[in-house]
Amino acid sequence: MPRQVSFDQYGGVEVLHLSEVEQPIPGEGQLLVRVMAAGLNPFDVKVRTGKVKEMIKVTFPSAQGNDVAGVVEAVGPGVSGFKPGDEVAASTSKRGAQADFALAPQATALLRPANVSWEVAGSVWVVGTTSQAMVRAAAIGADDLVLVSGASGGVGALASQLARHRGAAVIGVAGESNHEWLLSHGITPVTYGDDVEARIRAAAAAAGRELTALLDVAGDGYVELGIKLGVAPERIDTIVDYAAAAKHGAKTEGGSAGTTADVAELLTLINAGEVELPIHASFPLEQVQAAYTELEHGHPRGKVVLVP
Repeated sequence: MPRQVSFDQYGGVEVLHLSEVEQPIPGEGQLLVRVMAAGLNPFDVKVRTGKVKEMIKVTFPSAQGNDVAGVVEAVGPGVSGFKPGDEVAASTSKRGAQADFALAPQATALLRPANVSWEVAGSVWVVGTTSQAMVRAAAIGADDLVLVSGASGGVGALASQLARHRGAAVIGVAGESNHEWLLSHGITPVTYGDDVEARIRAAAAAAGRELTALLDVAGDGYVELGIKLGVAPERIDTIVDYAAAAKHGAKTEGGSAGTTADVAELLTLINAGEVELPIHASFPLEQVQAAYTELEHGHPRGKVVLVP
């Protein structure tokens, strides 16, 4: 029987397990996708640990995951533009991507471009909508010097590159092991931790420009730091520090503000080799606990992916 990742109670990675389930049947406007890759996201962890239980209602046993790529197995009534055998990148509507088969609305499905791997296609939706929304919210353009915190993670790596694609200069905060990757993508790296403010100021001085925008993926005081460094609140977007955003009038645009068109544009850029979504590691479905351990504690560059 088909398998899916499930959890029966809130908790750590130990509550994750594989369950045998009936093969889903696509409903109105839905695709049944035979999963080739399903990306992991930090928000999955928040759902599983109950940190967002006031916002996301979970009925146990619960499935997990939204990002998915695979082959269309069947289509439901009302579907147009997709047929069995099509290769797609998609987002599920009610989780359940981390499985052998998943359901996805045709409205959040796109054909997989030839040069986009299964792992990338299966990881792109959440980070793609989020990074595009952040760059748009901060109105990034060619005259900007942008600071990106958490610049080597899935969202941060894409947001940094998208800002560069718009012509901006970018300073990316990341661990030293990721500096070479950032430099190879035209991003000036600085190390996080003590004295990060001084290092950012030095990088801005070396660029001969003042910081004009901040994309905050990490939290940990970067909104306040951006204000201190002279960035206008309306040019700051955070997906982590909502309290600081409310205090200072910064923006909090994330994945919910992204669109299918945003993902389509990003897939085109990835397919053309203009943007890269790094894949840190791939795990088989039965190693889901190890995969989430790596996501939560391994400080991965880019994405961690399950491959059924």
